Amino acid sequence: MTTLQGKTLFITGASRGIGKAIALRAARDGANIVIVAKTTEPHPKLPGTIYTAAEEVEAAGGKALALPVDIRFEEQVVAAVAQAVERFGGIDVLVNNASAISLTGTLDTPMKRFDLMHQINTRGTFLCSQACIPHLKNAANPHILTLSPPLNIEARWFAPHVAYSIAKFGMSLCALGMAEELRPLGIAVNTLWPRTVIATAAVQNLLGGDEVIRQSRTPEIMADAAHVILTRSSRECTGNFFVDEDVLRQEGVTDFEKYLVTPGTTPLPDFFL
Repeated sequence: MTTLQGKTLFITGASRGIGKAIALRAARDGANIVIVAKTTEPHPKLPGTIYTAAEEVEAAGGKALALPVDIRFEEQVVAAVAQAVERFGGIDVLVNNASAISLTGTLDTPMKRFDLMHQINTRGTFLCSQACIPHLKNAANPHILTLSPPLNIEARWFAPHVAYSIAKFGMSLCALGMAEELRPLGIAVNTLWPRTVIATAAVQNLLGGDEVIRQSRTPEIMADAAHVILTRSSRECTGNFFVDEDVLRQEGVTDFEKYLVTPGTTPLPDFFL
């Protein structure tokens, strides 16, 4: 299977960045995209809303359902899943993309920020997976794809930002356990992480601004890698911690220049690899 035509993707944090790029790549196949995010009104520092993302999905050839959801709240997630199933008849793919970030040391991380990262990253991934699994098990080629780093329990990945690292690796631990738990149901569970820094609003606003953006790759590389994973057989492709560049190289891609924000530059490596 090389296309997502007619498949329904439930994507958290799909109003911008990598989530939206994955949505648009699937939309080009003619997929149904459930855009699950909080942004309903334009934000001064963040581009896009769930409604502008829905317009882009439709323009790209997909069908869109924009749902305002804060994945910290169980009743909102459960309701969104029910609306998605009512509209499109089921769910084939869950993409756990929504994430909160604060690259701060222990003394510089307010507990409110700690709680936010854990509620959205680890707990949100668990909750959205739990809500979608009853529908995924009815799909022909069901996938859960979580955007989190390969599990690597070394002090150097935790020391600079303990709270964030625990919250992101918590997402990867969900994938590790659920891949084995859901294997008998034929539901694939994998993670995907970028080899390099990706040009997103988080990078722009929190991780170095324009200078870092210039040395980044575009979200399209993650979208193309996600597409490869999500069109593989769910019974044969599960329990993997994928890296975008490696996935595409396996598919024979050799030109990574097209993903550069600034042609000719060497992109900065991601800080979890």
